[in-house]
Amino acid sequence: MTAKDTAQLENELTEADDVKKFLDANADNLRNFTLAEYLQRLLTEKNLSKAQVIKNSQLDEGYAKHIFGGRKNPSREKILSLALAMNLSPNETDYLLYYAGHKKLYARDDWDAVIIFALENHKTVFQTNELLEELKLAPLVSC
Repeated sequence: MTAKDTAQLENELTEADDVKKFLDANADNLRNFTLAEYLQRLLTEKNLSKAQVIKNSQLDEGYAKHIFGGRKNPSREKILSLALAMNLSPNETDYLLYYAGHKKLYARDDWDAVIIFALENHKTVFQTNELLEELKLAPLVSC
């Protein structure tokens, strides 16, 4: 069975006559992950090293390891630092935020717009902080 993206699932759900049949037919595609499980999935899918992601995120190493181990509930800013360090797309970042229990990025918010821009343009955490500072917005992380 191949994985379906959200748009495919939404289309099937819109056309479904019976929600139970939809849920049964798509049980494998509806699996929710813990934050730690989703982070591990991203590391595997993108062939990334946890150590390099932690270094690139500019987060405290011990704290970041707790995030990956499922022992910390990080702030939205820390999740976004990990997203930048993993070179995620804005869409992938929204999923990461979802699994961390935070709101998705919103282009009408100036701070979020900078983050979306940084993700789209493959900026580092350091470069993103510089851009935020230049625009007199709060930093992503203290460097």
